[in-house]
Parts: sequence; structure tokens; C-alpha cells
Amino acid sequence: MTYPLMTVLAQVGKRPELWTSPDGSTVVVLPHGGRILGLFAPQSDDNFFWIHPALDCDESAQALYASSAWHNSGGDRTWISPELDFFVPDYPCLNTYRPPPDLDPGSYEVTFQGNLLTLSAQLLLNFSRSKQTVAATISRQLAPAVNPLRTVDPRARVAYAGYTLGTSLTFRNLTVAPLQASIWNLLQLPHCGTLVIPTFSRSSPVSYFGNVDGRDLAISQRHICYHMHAEGKQKIGFPVVNVAGRVGYLKRGKKESSLVIRN
Repeated sequence: MTYPLMTVLAQVGKRPELWTSPDGSTVVVLPHGGRILGLFAPQSDDNFFWIHPALDCDESAQALYASSAWHNSGGDRTWISPELDFFVPDYPCLNTYRPPPDLDPGSYEVTFQGNLLTLSAQLLLNFSRSKQTVAATISRQLAPAVNPLRTVDPRARVAYAGYTLGTSLTFRNLTVAPLQASIWNLLQLPHCGTLVIPTFSRSSPVSYFGNVDGRDLAISQRHICYHMHAEGKQKIGFPVVNVAGRVGYLKRGKKESSLVIRN
């Protein structure tokens, strides 16, 4: 099957790769930024993920990648925390926030081995607070994911796509004191859906920036629903001890709806 996204990326020289699971799930991988940029069910060109609108055509995609702005192509990406160390290069001055270029866009390589696809990059991590620089390797590996709907009546109009993601961060030739860094996986999804977060007890959000209308949040003892439709940027979080390690994102359409589940 031909995906317009693949065509646009190829036209602007970004070398996309295609990975297909044995169950027919198809993934578009973009080495520029180490992104998993598209996820498609068999025989469908509807992307479950959000991608930058500039990738709709060659001209706007070329302009995006030629610009000095951050190339947020969209999709599923892996970054590194703490943000103060890696995204605030002039610490203690907080005026500059930007992804470290070795990480995004980085210089990622794609390798295939059987049903596995691996994205990996060598990078230098600059710790802003300790002023140390460490060589590291970041790796993202895609593998098949068992279809949880495999026992559903085949006459039901339900399509599935999925993958298993393994990520790793390895320090190389470490000669300094032990350092702390964490993998940070982010998934960008189309706007105007509802995020469902199972919880072990009632939990209130922590607001990092932006204003979240309380009417968009429904909080109960066992789950939180957040209707994500506001303009601008908002960032909230919940105490890790209260969440169950799984979230769902439901987006309703006129004829079809999509549900993305992340464990």
C-alpha cells in the first residue's frame, strides 16, 4: 500500500522506512528525529498519530525542514530527562529551552533483523548543571504486539494496529561520577480527543504550564477523563503512585472512532 506521508518525506530527502508487523500493522519510521511517525491498520491509510500539518505536501515539508525552528514532525519520540540538564543549555538562566540537537534531530540509523526494527543514534549529552559531557547511545526497537482484539467476532467493524516499543539509553566510556538520566517517551495524537487515565485512588492534577478549564476534567476514584480541545499549550501531570501505567485516548469521528492505548 502507498502512503502519501512516505511520498512527501521521500521527496524532501528524509529517507522514511516502512515496518510491517506479521499481523499487518504498518509503521512509518523517520530517522530525522528518531520518530515513529505513522501507525496504520491493515489496508488503511488513516494515521492513528498526529503529524505536523506541513507534511501534507512537498513544499510545506521542505520549508519546515529548511527552517531553524524545531522540526517537530509529530508521532512517537524518545527524549531524555531531567529537562533542566538537557533542554536548558544556559542553566541557571532559564530563558532558552531547546532539544539537544544530538537527540533531535540527531543522526539515527535504522536496522532490520527479522520482525524487529531498531532506531539508534550516538550522541554527546551535556549536563547543564554539572557541566559534564558524556557519550551515550540511544536505541528504540519495534517488535510485534499481540492483537488484543483477536477474539472479537470477525464481523465486527474493528481494525487494529500496534507495536511493542523497547527503549534504552547507554553511557559509553563513562569516567565521571555516576550520572542520572531517564528515558522520556512521548506520543503525539490528533487534537480534540479524550484522555482516559485509570487510577488507584482519587488524584488531582499538577499544572506545569497553561490553563486547563476544570470543565474539561472529570475526576473520580478510579479514573480521570481529560477532554483535550483547548487552544494553546497546557501541561499537567499526576502523581505516579496513583496511576496504573496505562492510558487511553479516544477520538470520535462522524463515521469512525479511534482508541489509542499506551502501556
